[in-house]
Order: sequence, then structure tokens, then C-alpha cells
Amino acid sequence: MSVQLKPVIVPLLPMREEIVFPGSTVPFFVGREASMDALERALAGDRAIFVVTQRDSSVENPDENDLYKFGVLGLVLQVMRLPNGTVKALFEGSRRGKLLATKLEEKEYLAQVQPVDENAFDVDLEKLKKQAEMVRELFKNHVDQRKIKLSKEILDSLDQVDFLQVSDKVSSLLEIPGDKKQQLLETLNPETRLQQVLDILKDEMKIVQLEDKLKKEATDQISDTKKEDFLQDQLRNIQKELGQMDDPKAEMDVLDKQIIDAKMPEEVESEAKKELKKLRMMSPMSSEANVVRNYLEWLVSMPWQIRTEDNFDLKQAEKILDEDHFGLEKVKERIIEYLAVASLKGKLKGPILCLTGPPGVGKTSLAKSVARALGRNFVRISLGGVRDEAEIRGHRRTYIGAMPGKIINVKPTSKYSPFGPKSPDEIDKLYQSNISDPSAAMLEVLDPEQNNTFVDHYLDVEYSLADVLFICTANSIQNITGPLLDRMEVIHLSGYTELEKQHIATQFLTPRQRKFHGLDEKQLRFRKSAIEEITQGYTREAGVRNLEREIGKVCRKIVTRLVRTKENKITIVTPKLVHDLLGVPQFHHDQREEKNEVGVSIGLGVTSMGGELLLIEVGLMTGSGKVVLTGSLGDVMQESAKAAFSYVRSNAEYLGIDPEIFSKTDLHVHLPEGATPKDGPSAGLPLMMAIISSFTKISVRYDVAMTGEITLRGEFTNWWFERKTYCCQTGTH
Repeated sequence: MSVQLKPVIVPLLPMREEIVFPGSTVPFFVGREASMDALERALAGDRAIFVVTQRDSSVENPDENDLYKFGVLGLVLQVMRLPNGTVKALFEGSRRGKLLATKLEEKEYLAQVQPVDENAFDVDLEKLKKQAEMVRELFKNHVDQRKIKLSKEILDSLDQVDFLQVSDKVSSLLEIPGDKKQQLLETLNPETRLQQVLDILKDEMKIVQLEDKLKKEATDQISDTKKEDFLQDQLRNIQKELGQMDDPKAEMDVLDKQIIDAKMPEEVESEAKKELKKLRMMSPMSSEANVVRNYLEWLVSMPWQIRTEDNFDLKQAEKILDEDHFGLEKVKERIIEYLAVASLKGKLKGPILCLTGPPGVGKTSLAKSVARALGRNFVRISLGGVRDEAEIRGHRRTYIGAMPGKIINVKPTSKYSPFGPKSPDEIDKLYQSNISDPSAAMLEVLDPEQNNTFVDHYLDVEYSLADVLFICTANSIQNITGPLLDRMEVIHLSGYTELEKQHIATQFLTPRQRKFHGLDEKQLRFRKSAIEEITQGYTREAGVRNLEREIGKVCRKIVTRLVRTKENKITIVTPKLVHDLLGVPQFHHDQREEKNEVGVSIGLGVTSMGGELLLIEVGLMTGSGKVVLTGSLGDVMQESAKAAFSYVRSNAEYLGIDPEIFSKTDLHVHLPEGATPKDGPSAGLPLMMAIISSFTKISVRYDVAMTGEITLRGEFTNWWFERKTYCCQTGTH
């Protein structure tokens, strides 16, 4: 009897037809969602999983009765998600297991399995060795007679397998019905199982002998090979007559010349010539020939020696950046520094720049401007939603429709060099899961110390990316993994102020929209006050995309009027005309209070759109000393209010406040616009001022806005005072 090992609970993977044996490494495809969940659970743990076959392959959602009782315990070695939604997994079987219980009724692919100890059987080892040797010899003869396509490595590995595992190895390679394979899997005694395999091989030998006898009696004298060659020759001749096929020899000569002209590195050229030699020996009509031909076309089309000459003229770079972008002075300064260092070194090897900021502030267009300043070609690579690392590193050539990844997949021409800048946009939106992590594939690409030996899975040869200038963009760095973020230098682009938006609209947006709608300056002009009205009343954003949309809407309505009236007169856009065309303003500009009030102060708030005035109101009422905070305040702002109140109470006598009043009065702190969440420590100073004002009955100046964090000792950090009418002119204080 076998030794009873302790039962284990592992993820369950039902197979429709595949029967796996211990000791074998098998790839299989998984399409069911529950099976994918089982694989992810195995990967999240110790990679252990139990593979068992269904009795009926057509059952979509099997229960426990639909599964055989015996399967194989093993490990998930590798998992790859394919473009069609299925998953390819590589599984290595270790030992047999008996299915005790499942959770399939609860729609959970989890099983309790009893491992089988096959070493516990009392067997004659000498007899087993002799039987194993017979099985090896018979199987090799069977492969030769059946002309089964097995690699020499597999046949040689059979000699290295332990004699106790020979039956499992041969069983996995035999082409026999599934029920026979399952019977071999359920035979636990090694001696009995080896004898069963021996009997199966003997029966197969008898069948082969019978088939040979029938072939000898056949009257057809033309062998299958000669017949196929004859038909292939006829087909090629017909295609030549119809003009549908070029001379294969001429095609090979062209590829040979292209390989020499491409001036590849020595090891790449050697690989290309080896593939070309293989292609010459193949039939031009075979699918394998198409795969090799496409691979060679990719190799010869790569710009192995093509380089663009960089222009490091800093004055020209500054001029181009100023032409394309208004403001962003710190960002431009950093880019100029980057180019200055590259000019001194003579090459662009340095940190990978990552431009981060809200949508519409000009991250991608900045990368385009850098390309124009350097005289290089620009390539934008969209990474938003990429969920498979094969889209970055390419697919193996063994897959149908395989092609290089996004980094290599740019068809070069004589006028084009893909050496940058390449702009991996939306790098913070790479999809990540337990099965696939494309951000990990970007680590080598964006590491200047590693990308000079980048290997795409499709090309399978080293290709240097050291001369490529990568400029990444992202809306937020929060979702970028730590190792990937560590390889980049982050440059933050803050939102534009209203004055900057108005300059951008005047210099860039209105001319572009006029041209786009078929107008010129003689037909349509925008007054400065009209641009200001559109910016303040109809947009509230960090960038200028919505501003351009509103300007475009005005242009469309003007064009419609001109077409209807058929008048060719100039139209001057004024604030009144803006209201007529765009309707009631959607946003109201924050303005200062018109008079001093007790218990009211003005703070400065920071948003992605710039700065805003923050009105703070404090009210006192008879009570027991409670503090009420309203206005959708976050935890940090609530703590700031409590700290400000504690400071006022602890310094009541110094501030001229009767300490007894605190036990008889309730304090209510409110920030209007309660639907808008507010948080941060910098409201401590205006909160303290409003609280002091409410107790001392001294009003706070209405034309002063404040920001700063308050401590219990009454010290301020990051404080600032502004005396401005409009909050957006304060920038980001």
C-alpha cells in the first residue's frame, strides 16, 4: 500500500482534453475566466496547482462529477496573456494526486488533493530496469517506423530519465486515445504501469507491420514525396504564366544583397545569413517560409547605421521652445540645460525626462519641440491601457501574426531615423496584473545603462537604444511603479495662469482656429476683453484644450452667420458677442469682499487650475464649548482648525480674550461651497485670524488673503500674504 501523505488545498485547473503526466513540462491554453483566476491564485502563492482532465470536454462549467479522480500536482512555471484574450501557461508536473473534494459548486476553482507516494510500492527493481530499457528501445523503433516528428533532444532525454519515470515520459509522448492515457495515469504501481506501456508499444508495432504490408501491395508507383514535388512544380509554373509569382532565386539574391547593404553588426548578419540559408531550402509556398521571409525583411529594414546629426544650437532651441510654448519657464530652462550638457559631451546619453502635469498643459508638444530643435524625427508611443509586455518587447516568432513591439515597430526609410525623441505617452496608465506587467518591460528600455543591448522578442538579436532620446509623459506619478520612476527625472508642469492662457489664446489658438474654419484676420478678430471673458467665464482648467474648443465654437457660429447672410464683412468678437454666441457664463470669477467683517477672513487655495480665494467664516453662539466644522473639510484641514482654536485658547489673555468665554460658547467654522472638498494644512493662518476676530470683535481686512500652516506655539510655516483683487493672479501661492 502507498504511504498516506498529508492532503493539500491548492488551486484547481480542469483541462478539457489534455492529460498531463508527472515529470513532463506542458504548455496549454486557458480561456475560461475561472481557470485564469486559478492561475492568478497559484502565481500569488507558491505556484502549486492541481491539473485534472474532464470526462466530457464539451462541458463548459464542470462540477466534481465531471472530473476524473486522479490528476497531477505541479507548478506553474510561466504565464503569458495573448492578444485574443486567452492565456498560455507552462506547467511542470511533479506527482500524482487524488481529488478528495472541490469548491466547484461555489464557483471557486479550489480542490483538496491527496498526494500519492509512488515510492512506497514493493517492486522488483532489477525487473523494472530491464522493462524500462525495453520500453526505451521499442519507443525509439516506434518513432522511426511511424516517422513521428520528435526532436533529437527529446529522444536523448529519454535515456537520462530515471527508470521509475520512463513509463510516464513515454505515456506523455504516445499518440493514443485519452481514456488509455487516463488509465495509465491512474495506475499507481510503477511495475504494473510499465508493463501496460510495454503492451501498448507491442500492439503499435503490430499495426505498423500491417500498414507496411498494405503499402507494398499498392499499385501506385509514385511516392507521396515525388507526387507533392510534381504538383508544386506545376503550381509554380502556372503562377509564373499568370504573373502571380516572382522567381524565388531572384528574391533570395535580393535579400542577400539587402543583408550586405544593411551593414548589420557581425552577430546579427550571421543570424540573418543563417535564416536566409534556411529559407533557400524551404518551399516558397510553405507557411514557415513566410515567417522566415518576414523576419528577414524586418532585419534588413532596421536602421543599423542610419543616424541623424544633432543640432545643439541653444539659441535656436530657445527660439523654437518660445515659439511653440508660452510660459513654462522652469521647464524650458531644464530642457536647455539638458541640451547644453549633451552639446558639451557630444551625445544625448543622460537621464530620461518624464514630463508630468494635468491634461492640456503641453507635455507631448514640448517633446515635439525638442525634436524640432535637435533636428530629429518625433515618434509618439501611446502606452495607455497596454496590458501585455509583448506589446513592448514584441512576440515570439512562433506565434501566428507575430511582430516586433512598440519600441522597434517603426518601419524605417532612407529619410527616417527612429532615434528620437520617442515619447512614451501616458506611462502612468500601463495596465498591471498578476499575470502581466508591461511596466516591467519598460525598465530595460528606459535604463541608459541597459538599453544599449535591448533584445526584442521578435528580432531576438541585440539592438542598441542608447542613441534614442526618450521623453515620457504622465498625468500623475502616483501610479508609476517605484523601479520605473527611479529611472526617470520628473519635471512637473503646473497649470497656466489666466494671463498666460490669454497670451496663448492670442498668439496660438485664435490664429489656428481661424485657419481651421477657413477665416482670415480680415473676416474675424478677437478683442482682448473677449478672450478674457472666454477664459474666465467659460473654462476652468489647468491647460488650454477647453479654451481652444470654446474659441472654435465661436468661430463656427461666426462662419454660420457669414454663410447665411452671404456678407463678407469683418466681425469683431466682443464680450457681449461672446455671451450671445456661447450663452450664460458657466463659471463666476472669485472676487474679494467689499468690506471688513468680524469673523471672516480670506485664504488662498491651490487647485490644478491655479489659485482660488477661500472664504472662511467663524460664528459664535451660546453653548458648552463645542467646535463644529462644516464645508466638506478634509482631515488635515480639520486638524488645522483645531490647532488654530487651541492656540487661541492657550493665548487668550495675551489676545485680550476672557478665558471664561470658551466654556460658555460654541464655535462654528464654515467654508462656503460645501459641495467642493477642501483639504491641506495651509489654511491654518486664515482660520486662526477668523477665530481671533470672532472673539475679539475686531474685523479682518477684506483686501488681504493669507495662507500658511499654524503650530500650537503660534509659529507659521510656508506663510504668504497677498493684496490682490483676483485670486487667479496670485499664481500658486
